[in-house]
Amino acid sequence: MASANSVTEQKSAKGGSPALMLTLATIGFAVNFWAWALLSPLGSQFAEKLSLSAFQVSAFVAVPVIVGSLGRIPVGALTDKYGGRIMFPVVSVLTIIPVLFLGFLGQDSYASLIIGGFFLGIGGTVFAVGVPYVNNWYPPEKRGTAIGIFGVGMGGTAISALTTVHLVKAGGSAFPFIICAIALAIYAVVAWLLLRDAPGRVAPTSTLGERLGKTVKLGTTWQACALYATLFGGYVAFSVYLPTYLQTDYSLTAADAANRMAGFVILAVIMRPVGGFLSDKLGPIVVLTACLIAVVAGALGQATIPPLMPLSTICFLVMAAALGAGSGATFALVAKVAPAEMVGSVTGVVGAAGGLGGFVPPLLMGAIYGATGSYSIGFVLLAIVAGLVLLFLLTKIRSVYVATTGEAVKA
Repeated sequence: MASANSVTEQKSAKGGSPALMLTLATIGFAVNFWAWALLSPLGSQFAEKLSLSAFQVSAFVAVPVIVGSLGRIPVGALTDKYGGRIMFPVVSVLTIIPVLFLGFLGQDSYASLIIGGFFLGIGGTVFAVGVPYVNNWYPPEKRGTAIGIFGVGMGGTAISALTTVHLVKAGGSAFPFIICAIALAIYAVVAWLLLRDAPGRVAPTSTLGERLGKTVKLGTTWQACALYATLFGGYVAFSVYLPTYLQTDYSLTAADAANRMAGFVILAVIMRPVGGFLSDKLGPIVVLTACLIAVVAGALGQATIPPLMPLSTICFLVMAAALGAGSGATFALVAKVAPAEMVGSVTGVVGAAGGLGGFVPPLLMGAIYGATGSYSIGFVLLAIVAGLVLLFLLTKIRSVYVATTGEAVKA
């Protein structure tokens, strides 16, 4: 493991510094997540243009989520092998292709939206590049904070929410896709020129299949999956489906709904490094416990369909803060208990679980609304799932954490 002295040596050995590498990684995360979220703010417009049902809208905005999630498994393992210096620009360049396809060719039929959204999922795999990359640059006692700061890059979804509809109005349906493609291209060049892998990083010699096999046998992997599927999955689900929900239940305009979703995302983004920092100070178990309790409370409150101001807004802000902080705390937990040489592979699987956790709820919410005319059951289900994960955290995960780290849990 790296020490404080080795971090200093990294700067002179590779011509880079941990702070610069963290900054570049965070920017790359944000730009690729901006691309990953381009379809969500346009859901209602495509629904009107192509006469789509609520379930069809849920499906095409969720497709990038599931592809970006499952793709994290091989991308995380490839990052262990080749390093972030190679993988960041590769993922960014590949993401340009579906972005331009959707801008110029993919908006005239439901099938083309599905195809474009499928390959747009490549952008979502960048998370599995950044976590092991940042992890290698920082000593154990600072990894929670560092990975939390990297997690700010998930605010790329807020960029999409705040700009996409306005850019369409200003320059036409292809305009936001063109701007995003340019940003991806610029980042890919900058990353290729400036990124450096941490000195002392040892590339594994085993095959991809062997590494993934070892990863799925780790109990830590599946425990973190349960946490991340609930916490980051909840964040992804709301960032994808919240505009549709707000327009349906509260009759907001597309622009107003997108702006409110952006507020949800921004708060979650701000709280992610806070969750990592608090995990370094208090321990991840304490932080995760508080976050899951808050999710249960917020979901049960929203299940009553309260007035938008102030009660519904409070419920969503509580959930945003808890989901963001909990996502940061989950990877602070991974950094403490996963073997150093397997962080990329573990991150890939856990990141996939988080994305899959975000894929299912939009489809479920669309189906529930279609069957009942209400979203209340969906929020009750969220509260139940968060409560069960909380019970798992306080029993099995807590005992494994104490046995692995030797740290006493403070609460």
